[in-house]
Amino acid sequence: MAEIHPTAIVSKEAVLEEGVIIGPYCIINGPVHLGTNTRLISHVVMEGRVEIGSNCTIYPFTTIGLPPQDLKYKGEDTGVRIGNNNIIRESVTIHRASVGGDGWTEIGDNNFLMAYVHIAHDCKIGRNIIMANAATLAGHVKVFDYAVIGGLVAVHQFTRIGAYAMVGGFSGVGQDIPPYMMAAGARAELHGLNTVGLKRHGFSDEAISELKKAYKILFREKLTLGDAIKKVLETLPYTDEIKTLIEFIKENKRGICR
Repeated sequence: MAEIHPTAIVSKEAVLEEGVIIGPYCIINGPVHLGTNTRLISHVVMEGRVEIGSNCTIYPFTTIGLPPQDLKYKGEDTGVRIGNNNIIRESVTIHRASVGGDGWTEIGDNNFLMAYVHIAHDCKIGRNIIMANAATLAGHVKVFDYAVIGGLVAVHQFTRIGAYAMVGGFSGVGQDIPPYMMAAGARAELHGLNTVGLKRHGFSDEAISELKKAYKILFREKLTLGDAIKKVLETLPYTDEIKTLIEFIKENKRGICR
């Protein structure tokens, strides 16, 4: 049912669904489960409890499921879950979870992880996300659907990047990036609404206009965050987009990028 190159080493615990291709010099060690038509091109290493969905393509020198870079980790039974239709390019590293979360590092569907991306233990990655070369997520980072993270971006542990947000290259992210926004800088700051990205994803002109008004109130009027939220709720229609933005801000623990 699966095609395994003679130079590959595959554990007897592994489960390979129909159409899986294991290329030269891959090493699959432990209870790894690969979904239908997933392809490991060559020199891929997977270890431990790893679950990968269907139609994923994983390029050479990628490692998935190795122990976290966490001194508290002592070999506990944790793992990595990856969804369907993901492209994982050369030398990506995705670590299993630590004991500080729910036991899983998780990546959703339809993501594009470019070369040298690092996803640390306990990260939660949504759907349709693009991470450019050498973008790096520390432990427990959450990235919401349709976000774009530029090359050589470093994201601090426990930070969140909201849906449809865009983070420019070479940025250091130490606080939450709200949904729909653009951020960049050595200590990332907001630079307005991700208007081009929103238009590409089919957001209406009306929705974009209301989000621009919300951005100005929240981040340009020099109000306290509590007063700014109150003003948005009092002066703007409570659309789905405004609701998503306000709820994301209210749930922050590391502070909001301003």
